[in-house]
Amino acid sequence: MVAEIFSTLFNVIVPLSLPVIAGALLYRFGKLKIKPLLNFALYYITPFLIFDTLMEARLSREDVYLTLLYSLLNLIMLAIAANLLGKLLKLPANDIAGLTLISSFTNAVNYGIPLTLLAFGQLGLEKASVYIVMQMVMMHTLGIFFAARSHFTIKNAVKSVFALPAIYAVLLALMFRTFDVILPSGLTTGVSMIAEAYPPIVLAVLGAQMASVKTESITRNTRITFWSGMGMRLLIAPLIALLCLYLLDIEGIMFSTLLVLSCMPVAINAGILAEKFDASPKVLTKTILWTTLLSFFILPILIVLVK
Repeated sequence: MVAEIFSTLFNVIVPLSLPVIAGALLYRFGKLKIKPLLNFALYYITPFLIFDTLMEARLSREDVYLTLLYSLLNLIMLAIAANLLGKLLKLPANDIAGLTLISSFTNAVNYGIPLTLLAFGQLGLEKASVYIVMQMVMMHTLGIFFAARSHFTIKNAVKSVFALPAIYAVLLALMFRTFDVILPSGLTTGVSMIAEAYPPIVLAVLGAQMASVKTESITRNTRITFWSGMGMRLLIAPLIALLCLYLLDIEGIMFSTLLVLSCMPVAINAGILAEKFDASPKVLTKTILWTTLLSFFILPILIVLVK
């Protein structure tokens, strides 16, 4: 087993870490601008990747329904657990909001997609595609609600979702598959070519984002929120994911990919929402940094176990 863990470390984590390190170095010494690259990935490459994956995905209706059910059930249970823990610890409202964001949303997109592709191949990515899309949608709807219930409006949530071109890529792919539309080979090749550019670019962005995180010291009052968040993401979240998977009787490669994606580090976008709505942003930035760093050691072990 030790040999398998080291093999996974070198075959999966090392290839992922190279563009991450490059992005961090470029940010530190090359004055790399994160926002233009992030927009480039979000509004250009991501829609093509999702469209290409959904068009080629070998997914049955049962796979889609099970993944949708799992995504919603897992999110609800995580949010309930975070709120109960926050109230048990008598945390203030903004810290409970931050704890809920930490617990509920993982970096399943810019870190999870290339990891899944390397660890489980194209079939694994296809099986995980619905969950990844759901994470994006829920982040821009329920994530806003969790971050700032007092500022929340349904209109703003809907606008934020439909401002993402990835949503239109999903709808277009579903429509094409429903009516058995087959794209010309030239278009298919072009879409796939753009989609293949996704992993190195977004991982470099992830490295730059990690390098940009300010590790300011947190007050004594928020330190308990930080450790609670780390415990939720690293210990409680995997247990809840396992429970949901067993309740829905999900097996095989879908079980493996969904479990790994559910155990990913805290989502970068959760930190953005926390900053915008004052949902304990300092705690979020520290948990994003530390859960990402620890994932380079934890995920190889998890991948070997689920395989």
